[in-house]
Amino acid sequence: MDPTYELAVARLVLVGMPAVGKSTVARALGERLHCAAIDTDEVVAERVGDGVEWFIRERGEAAFRSEELDALRVALECDAVVATGAGVVTLPEARRLLERAPTIWLDCPDVELLARVEGGGRPLLDGDVAAGLARLRAQRERWYEECSCARVDATSSVEDVVTEICRVATSANQ
Repeated sequence: MDPTYELAVARLVLVGMPAVGKSTVARALGERLHCAAIDTDEVVAERVGDGVEWFIRERGEAAFRSEELDALRVALECDAVVATGAGVVTLPEARRLLERAPTIWLDCPDVELLARVEGGGRPLLDGDVAAGLARLRAQRERWYEECSCARVDATSSVEDVVTEICRVATSANQ
């Protein structure tokens, strides 16, 4: 491990808008820190079987959020970098859990998110994707801020984002 980025935390959690790169950054950060990376969306997908999109369409968002909260609880018991689902912050209990963990808010402009989300696979963004992103940001931005200890711009390369998270997390622990 690069000693410059030796973190005094057992886990680190990433929150942020859909398509901001939480899953990709978590994997890269886990590699950099030589620890596991857990993607709660993948945990939920494994638990529900037929895929998250199907589950949301068939069972509804509330049932999905319940699964997401359970996945977050399990992930926070592990010494790992955790990538959360974008909407987990809508749940008050999830925000309380996130406030107790070192949580980083990954963010970038909606125009960048729009470019990244093209290709579908985001059931809560069906229809006018730009309007959907704006709606989700208006709803969730305050919660991302509330439960995170730092906000990191995720517009640059994954490597640069990982380096910035390490810098911010190291500073926060000194």
